[in-house]
Parts: sequence; C-alpha cells; structure tokens
Amino acid sequence: MRNRFDRQLEQLNNELIEMGNLIEQAIQMSVNALIRKDVEAAKNTVAFDQEIDRQERDIESLCMKLLLQQQPVAKDLRLISAALKMITDMERIGDQASDISEITIALANEPYIKDLTLIPQMAMETTIMVTHSVEAFVQKDLKLAQSVIDNDDTVDDLFSEIKETLIALIRTNAEHSEQATDLLMVAKYFERIGDHATNIAEWVIYSITGHHDSIPVDNKEE
Repeated sequence: MRNRFDRQLEQLNNELIEMGNLIEQAIQMSVNALIRKDVEAAKNTVAFDQEIDRQERDIESLCMKLLLQQQPVAKDLRLISAALKMITDMERIGDQASDISEITIALANEPYIKDLTLIPQMAMETTIMVTHSVEAFVQKDLKLAQSVIDNDDTVDDLFSEIKETLIALIRTNAEHSEQATDLLMVAKYFERIGDHATNIAEWVIYSITGHHDSIPVDNKEE
C-alpha cells in the first residue's frame, strides 16, 4: 500500500512540475507579446490559461484521491494540503499572465510612452521565483524556498520604481494617463505573481516543517 502511495506522490510532484512549466511559459508569452505588441501571441496567452486551469483540476483530483484513499499520516497530509494551496496560487498566476495579455491587445495600436526595460526585468525575477518555489517543493529544499521569499523584495522594488516613473509621466503630460495606468496595471500583475510565488514558497516550508505564519503550528506527528 505504501509503495502505491509513494508512486502517487511522485506523480503529484511530476504534475506540479508540469504546472510550474506551464505558468513559466505563460509569463514569458505574456511579456514577449507585450514587448513586441504581438496581438496574436497575446490571444494565444489568453487561450493558454485554459491549459493551466485543466492542469489545476487534474492535480486537485489527484490530491483528493490521495486524501480519500490512502489515509496519509500527518507529514504526508501536510504535503498534500500544501500542494492544494500551491495550485490555487499557480492558477492565479496563469490568470494574471492572461490579464497582462488582455492589456497588450488593448495597447497594440499605439506607441508606448516609456521604454519597457523594467517590466521584462520584473517578469524575469518573478519567473525565477515561480521556478524555484516549485523546485523547492519537489526537492524539499527549505533554503531554496526561503530564497524565493527573500527575492520578493526585489520585485517590490522594481514595482515601486516603475510606479514612480509612470506617475511622473502622468504629471508632466495628462495625455499619457490612460496608457500609463494600463502599464502600471501590468507591473502590478507581475508584482502579484511575485506574491503568489512567495505564497507557494511559504506552503513549501509548511509541508516540510509543519509551520506557516498564517495558521497554528501543528503537532508535527510523523
């Protein structure tokens, strides 16, 4: 029975890796479409969100089977519970990549008011956070999970810099206000992606240690 359970846990790890790959692709697709003003690519990113949603449903179903059929002990229960929490954040990352592409479509017919250098930098940092958070879960790596949490400050700093720049543009030229607001929303979505990656890392720590800042510490039975 335990061998079967271990195989199913391995499947869970593989499914989470696959979902992580999907959301990495979604982030990259969304930022590439934004930079290139590629409406077709942006539409593809919006459609791609359905694949992420499907993967979330598959993982949720697997977790329910593990909970109902295998009667996991406390340590395994934490791992499965953390996976369920993680896929919620991962699905929201897919939604936000889709939201970014919706803005890209709306802005496609006008020149950008500002070089977008910092936004791709935010995308790169958030992609790294997402990748490392999933890797931390699979490898049960507390240090890697903590590095994701620490890196959220970098993303927040980039968001603050972008926000200040765009607000300054609005003050100097009111005609820029609509696009500046849209670009600020793009940056905000990336900042939220960083927040979701942080959430994932925090659930990884919970799955290993039984401790999460937002919930009571359990009895850590093995």
